[in-house]
Amino acid sequence: MRTAVVILNWNTRELLARFLPPLLESLRGRDAAVTVADNASDDGSRELLATRFPEVRTLLLEKNFGFTGGYNRAFAQLLAEPDAPEYLVLLNSDIEVQPGWLEPLTDWMDAHPDCAACGPKLHALVPDGTDFRRTDRFEYAGAAGGCIDRYGFPFCRGRVLSRTEEDSGQYDSPADVLWVSGACLLVRARCWQELGGLDDRFFAHMEEIDWCWRAQLAGWRVTVVPQSCVWHLGGGTLAPSSPLKLKFNYRNGLLLLENNLPDTLGAGRARRRIAVRKILDCCAAIVYLLSGKRACARAVREAHREYRQLRLQAPARPARVPGASPAGIRDLRILLQAALRKDRIFSYLRRYEDHH
Repeated sequence: MRTAVVILNWNTRELLARFLPPLLESLRGRDAAVTVADNASDDGSRELLATRFPEVRTLLLEKNFGFTGGYNRAFAQLLAEPDAPEYLVLLNSDIEVQPGWLEPLTDWMDAHPDCAACGPKLHALVPDGTDFRRTDRFEYAGAAGGCIDRYGFPFCRGRVLSRTEEDSGQYDSPADVLWVSGACLLVRARCWQELGGLDDRFFAHMEEIDWCWRAQLAGWRVTVVPQSCVWHLGGGTLAPSSPLKLKFNYRNGLLLLENNLPDTLGAGRARRRIAVRKILDCCAAIVYLLSGKRACARAVREAHREYRQLRLQAPARPARVPGASPAGIRDLRILLQAALRKDRIFSYLRRYEDHH
């Protein structure tokens, strides 16, 4: 098996029932297979897989290890086997694929041996009655490839904050980016092993940004390949308004910078950037309080407390390749620019990308 497509599942039985059949059909006759790694679901997911999809290999994990721990364990098991895959695909259970989605990604990796990972464009899938409808609007989780601003706030080509853009072909050329969404991300197995997989401290959210950034610091490339497109529902595990999700985002945003900014900018500049980011987070917490969103303010406070604990547990990292210059790091203040420019933010960012 050349390509292992791995879905990490935690209590998304109905999504598996809906989106596994088109995925299996899309891979028929290909040198690829689907594996579902289950994070101790208790919603009937395991029973569904055993009865309705017996041809799908299932890895049963003994507890919920999160996105990071679940994928690390699943990939370690696959890569320890004699017929270990060359490529690994992280795929959410709420992704709808179309025929031919995988080939542009594997073809790109075959042609670019210096590429650690690549991914498709993500379009939004929206509820429509009892089913879902594909749209031409970019989806929040990854759109057409990800960047970060000077203070580590992620955004995408085609998505800034909660604002998304219609896909009119403006991002139809392959492009090196800082990160590709873990909702659908193809990685080179050799690079995955070299980097030690995902950082377990993240548990969920931004772990793919960290991995892609570390890959570039080790001398690899990360690319969005728009000849492939999939549709993402989003929010299948944690709702966008969840305080837990908010805590993960604030906490992991700081871990992300702690892991990668010193090797990107130098230790002194990195410390100053992270200090400013902490101040901005505190300002956000005050805004939440003044808006009556006490749970959100507590989430920011808890995020910073956990960050202080977790930063002491940083794993060893491969040495940075001298001169490595990660793509997709923008020396701009995306929160300010988005507030000032509103819907014009996308044309501004395209001009910025062309200029730089």
